[in-house]
Amino acid sequence: MLPPVFILTDYLRYKPVIMLHVVAFIICYLILLFGRGVMLMQVAEFFFGLVSATEIAYFSYIYSMVSPEHYQKVSSYCRSITLVAYTGGSVLAQLLVSLTTLSYSGLFYITLACVSVAFFFSLFLPMPTKSMFFHTNYDREACQKPLEQDAALEEAQKNHKIVHPELHTTSGMPDKKEPSKPEPENVALRVFVHWFQDLKDCYSSKHLFYWSLWWAFATSGYNQVLNYVQVLWEDKAPSQDSSIYNGAVEAIATFGGALAAFSVGYMKVNWDLLGELGLAIFSALIAGALFLMNYTLSIWVCYAGYLLVKSSYMFLITIAVFQIAVNLSVERYALVFGIDTFIALVIQAIMTLIVADKRGFNLQITTQFLVYGSYFAVIAGVFLVRGTYIIYSAKCQKEVESLAATQNPNEPCPQEPRDVSTKF
Repeated sequence: MLPPVFILTDYLRYKPVIMLHVVAFIICYLILLFGRGVMLMQVAEFFFGLVSATEIAYFSYIYSMVSPEHYQKVSSYCRSITLVAYTGGSVLAQLLVSLTTLSYSGLFYITLACVSVAFFFSLFLPMPTKSMFFHTNYDREACQKPLEQDAALEEAQKNHKIVHPELHTTSGMPDKKEPSKPEPENVALRVFVHWFQDLKDCYSSKHLFYWSLWWAFATSGYNQVLNYVQVLWEDKAPSQDSSIYNGAVEAIATFGGALAAFSVGYMKVNWDLLGELGLAIFSALIAGALFLMNYTLSIWVCYAGYLLVKSSYMFLITIAVFQIAVNLSVERYALVFGIDTFIALVIQAIMTLIVADKRGFNLQITTQFLVYGSYFAVIAGVFLVRGTYIIYSAKCQKEVESLAATQNPNEPCPQEPRDVSTKF
């Protein structure tokens, strides 16, 4: 559903799709509140899928309303306010359940009211005057950034080439362009031609490809954990037999994820050299936490494992966003992130069908988390090999450069690569 929604988002210039996003949310909760039967639940799943697909309109709308030099700050603000709102909702839900006699259906009514208010405010959003493909001039650059931002981008790309000797093609703006080919007169066909060319340029970079690969596979696994962790908690400590603190745990986990994501901006690390090894280490940490949640009999240990999973994922996804976005123009930013999200949803659907659905293995909830832990362990293994290879290649290249400098002392030594800034 994501690719057609992306086309519709640009054609309608974002605001109508934002309103569609909220309306789909309202319909989904109305069905959950008043619907009965499997068929209606499947319809609710359809509208929830529409909600997930149309999320891209919000960020595209924000980017269309501000100048490129503000993209990083705007992205940070949007992510922060989302996490704060989610934390507030979790705390409120826990207080209402613990201190009052409010039922879970009452929480649905509160959520429906909040979403309805959001729809009201969406009516007053200003309409953007430009969009990412249909209303842009293709004779210009794909993204006109300030000169200082272009310089930073070019420096980042140089660092990529130094650290990754096998990467001579990047997804950034090239220094020399090939002669432009005649473009189709049909607008829709021209759009798809540019999309295809953008995808080819972006994913030709192995560095960007592997980070996108982690994004897609890790996000699908993380979403599975989010979807079924409440069921696991119910299995470990049934709500009718013990006090539950699911809302409080969600709030603490979200706040921990916010802190982890915030810390990325202040870390002085060469992510080009150590980033994929970091993916391996923290993916292994997530796998270990999921194994712990599967085997433990204590709900508190299960809670702690979930805190570790969510904080680690938020930490890694923030780094992944930076590593992918550092080489992307605005159009490619939306396109690549949309494609990565779409692939993640496809993987998640396949995983649900195999692991949890009755047409698949229909595994018990504890066994499901054993599968999810093994899933992240495989991801960790792949990126451990990849990260080790990158470090070894960089070490060999440094030795060759040192040997060349020794044999030719009169020649200037190559400049050491500077760390790419990770501050949002």
